[in-house]
This record gives sequence, C-alpha cells and structure tokens, in this order.
Amino acid sequence: MTSLTVGQLAERAGVASSAIRFYESRGLIRSRRTSGNQRRYEQAELRRVAFIRTAQRVGLSLDEIGEALATLPENRVPTKADWTRLSRAWRPRLDEQIERIERLRDQLDSCIGCGCLSLRNCALRNPQDVLASSGPGPVLLEP
Repeated sequence: MTSLTVGQLAERAGVASSAIRFYESRGLIRSRRTSGNQRRYEQAELRRVAFIRTAQRVGLSLDEIGEALATLPENRVPTKADWTRLSRAWRPRLDEQIERIERLRDQLDSCIGCGCLSLRNCALRNPQDVLASSGPGPVLLEP
C-alpha cells in the first residue's frame, strides 16, 4: 500500500499540513514513522480526514468526532457499513440541529417583520423585557 507524506495527505485531502498534524495530535488519524522520523500516512487516512471535515461542517465537535472514530476497527480499513453506522448514530443530533436552525429562521422572519430588529425593545416579541427572567442569550431560539 502506498503511503503519503504530510504534504501529500494535506494536498489530497484539501487541508493545511498543520491541520493534518493537529488531527494526529488529537488521535483522529494515525501515521507511522520512517527510519528518518518522518510521518507517513496510509491512503485510508484520506477517508478519515474527509469524515472529520464533513463532521465539522455539520457542527460536530472534535471530541464527538474522536469518539466516533475510536469505534472504527484498527486492523482493517473501515467499510461502507462502518461509515454508515457512524452516520446513523449522529442522525438524532443532526435532526436536533436542523430543528434549531429552522426555529431560528422562523423566529427571525417574524422579528424582521416588525422592523425593530431588537428582541430586547420589541413590544411584540418581548414587551417590558419579560424574557430577561428566562436567562441570557436568544431564549426564544434555543431549546
């Protein structure tokens, strides 16, 4: 099997070399060392980097990603079934995130409709700042 240098893996994965080293330092990807102490990555690490990047784009933390990757087999290249299992495990988390985003979209539409753009002063959404007792932040938009 062909191994890749840090630069080659980074170029193929579309990320900076520093990202590759960071992912490795977090235990998300693995390398072996040459006799000259240089990192070498198996081509299968490309899939892991793609998975990491995709998971980050949908809002998963590196801790969540690391927990998922830790369940993959070390003695073989992960299969489509392995990746499917990970994806399905995140489905409820992603559905919740989608619901939050839809709530945000819907609430912003109604707020923008009044023209003031201020939940603190808006007589329609928050008269006399009654939401202050609910805590800081966008309390109408968060579960």
